Amino acid sequence: MKKMILIAFVALFSATTFAQNTKVGTVNVDYTLSQMPELVTAQDALKVYNQDLEKQLAEKLANYDKVYKAAETGFAAMTDAEKQAKQEELAGLESDITKFRNNGTQLVQLKQDELLQPLYKKIGENVTVVAKELGYTQVLNIGNNNNLAFADPAFDITIQVLAKMGITVKQE
Repeated sequence: MKKMILIAFVALFSATTFAQNTKVGTVNVDYTLSQMPELVTAQDALKVYNQDLEKQLAEKLANYDKVYKAAETGFAAMTDAEKQAKQEELAGLESDITKFRNNGTQLVQLKQDELLQPLYKKIGENVTVVAKELGYTQVLNIGNNNNLAFADPAFDITIQVLAKMGITVKQE
């Protein structure tokens, strides 16, 4: 019985001590990202990548049209084996185009993630520095997917993180 009381007392004391040493702040990572000048460079690179994918698709479609028109023109003179081979070639080209279209969105998303990764890393590093400077033990992201019921703006370190990165914004 004494052991149970001792364990309960230690747990209660530990919880009280932990609660007294906790300082929670917030940061809006999405807003911070939107204020970074490097974002424009990443967006431009993504736009170029997207245009390159569109160009590749246009080339695939042009090649398909060329093969299709050539097959259509000579289809009557072809043997059954040649017709079969041409149909298989066209089916392969159609399949390639379909796969390319389906994978295009995923390719763009992967490229976006690759381009934004260094920016998020920079934000994370600066959040860590600011949080330590201000004595926060935890910092929660209150970006677009904010699931908090309430967050006191007095504990928002977004502006300090931007300042640490050398970015000044007008406060509203």
